Amino acid sequence: MLDDPQQPKIDESSLRYEGWRIVAVCFLLATFGWGLGFYGQSVYVAELQRAHGWSASLISSGTTFFYLFGALLVVFVGEAVRKYGPRLCLVVGTLAMAAAAVAIGTVREPWQLYLADAVLAFGWAGTSLAMITNTISLWFDQKRGMAISLALNGASFGGIVGVPLLVMLIGHVGFASAMYATAVTMLVLLLPVILLAVGRPPEHHGWHAAAKAKPQSSTEIRAWALRDVGFLAVTIAFALVLFAQVGFIVHLISFLDPVIGRERAAVAVAVLTAMAVVGRVLFSLAIDRLNQRLASALSFLSQAAALLVVINLQNDYVLIAACALFGFSVGNLITLPSLIVQREFASAAFGVLISLNTAINQVTYAFGPGVVGALRDWSGGYTLPFYLCVVLEVAAAALIMVRGKPRAGSRRVD
Repeated sequence: MLDDPQQPKIDESSLRYEGWRIVAVCFLLATFGWGLGFYGQSVYVAELQRAHGWSASLISSGTTFFYLFGALLVVFVGEAVRKYGPRLCLVVGTLAMAAAAVAIGTVREPWQLYLADAVLAFGWAGTSLAMITNTISLWFDQKRGMAISLALNGASFGGIVGVPLLVMLIGHVGFASAMYATAVTMLVLLLPVILLAVGRPPEHHGWHAAAKAKPQSSTEIRAWALRDVGFLAVTIAFALVLFAQVGFIVHLISFLDPVIGRERAAVAVAVLTAMAVVGRVLFSLAIDRLNQRLASALSFLSQAAALLVVINLQNDYVLIAACALFGFSVGNLITLPSLIVQREFASAAFGVLISLNTAINQVTYAFGPGVVGALRDWSGGYTLPFYLCVVLEVAAAALIMVRGKPRAGSRRVD
């Protein structure tokens, strides 16, 4: 994207730049979005099962519905941000997530669970990856990779801190009261921050540029993207990897428990999560200067190597080290697609393309835990499903290096 000499120069690296306030808002948004929408699912399954005696399959089917319906909504996040502006979209996403927390706390019948998961899907679409990347892209161009990486550390924070706090609160006041309190906390913390900190993006960044250019409708952009080799290579590669990644992580404790014991299995999961934060922070320092397709391929291969160690070695410390290696790339795999799309495709199409990419990925990884579990039951162990994950990671590493032909109006690829 060429600089407009009539626009004032923006120093995105300056700590006084207003965009860093947006990063802080998105960090807080990600904390609640992932804490309630992603990591909170394991809490809901356990608590609803305990309270109502429902089967795990019934409750889990609600979770699958949540992911699939959420993926449908995510497709339109870019358009919503472009049409209504980031502040209103962030407020609506926050209100929807808070309403979902209240709804889940009031569930008494199975049909109410599906209704609550539908509301949760709206909240997830308005507080997770597509919303955060679309919002940050309005303030950042040169430092977009660092900004998105730092904001998405809120996702890990939601899992490391948010979920244990929710579990502790449930133990003190009960499930329903804990969900109500969480919803109130989210509204009290987020709404004032959004209203005060989120204003109009700089004139020469994505929102205004897209609004002025309007080279294609969103429908035309999506139709073109689904025929473009470069976009499909990125989207399918990350869909395969996230399928493998989510499937592996969900089943990790079940796999490690009989091998190294519950305590060390919990340590391995904690190390994996902590390394996701470390990897994201370290990557953020250089991610905007890297060959991002090559960085993605190496990340996929490092996870495949970690999986091979997990499958074939039984030593406690080696297994924990392998989980650390696997975790190092976990956080970056939700950041890299947006950076590749930013670098290789027209700025005016960014919101629509990253929303479409996120939706396809979410539909795919929603089936990861179920497929891994089914293969485990069929084969009698985790060796077969984890080898499938290795194959998917290696295939994705090859696929991500496939580039389509440059399109008129696309950005320069280094």
